[in-house]
Amino acid sequence: MTEAAEDWREALRAKGYRLTPQRELVLGAVEQLRHATPEEVLAVVRESSSAINLSTVYRNLEVLEELGLVRHAHLGERASTYHSVSGRPHFHAVCRKCQKVTSVDPSVADGICERLREEYAFEVDVAHLTVFGACVDCSSEEP
Repeated sequence: MTEAAEDWREALRAKGYRLTPQRELVLGAVEQLRHATPEEVLAVVRESSSAINLSTVYRNLEVLEELGLVRHAHLGERASTYHSVSGRPHFHAVCRKCQKVTSVDPSVADGICERLREEYAFEVDVAHLTVFGACVDCSSEEP
C-alpha cells in the first residue's frame, strides 16, 4: 500500500468513512485527469468498473472534497471541475478561446491578495481562484 493511499484511509477514517473501491477509483481518476468534470471522471472510472454511475461519482466527489482530498473550481460554463490537492497548491488561468487551463503558483497573486487584505479586510481563497483571458497562442492569432 502506498503512503498516499494510507493517508486517504486515515483522512476517511477520521471522519467516519472508509476508502471504498469506488472512492479510490474516483480519486485516482481525478489525479490522472488533473482537472476533470464529474462526467470525465466517470468515463475514466468506467474503464475499471461499469457498475459505477454518475450519481456515485458525484457523491464520492462530495465526500472527497469534504475530506480535503479534492477541490472544485469553476473553469467556465461547463460543470464544476475537480482536481486533487495532492499536487502543488495552485489557481487557474483559463483561455476563453481554446479553453486551455494553466495551473498557476499562488505567489503570482500575492500583490492583489495583499491589496484586498489591506484595503478591504478581505482574505482571498487563492486555491478557488480562476482568472479568464487569452493564452499567448490565442492572443497572437489574427482576428
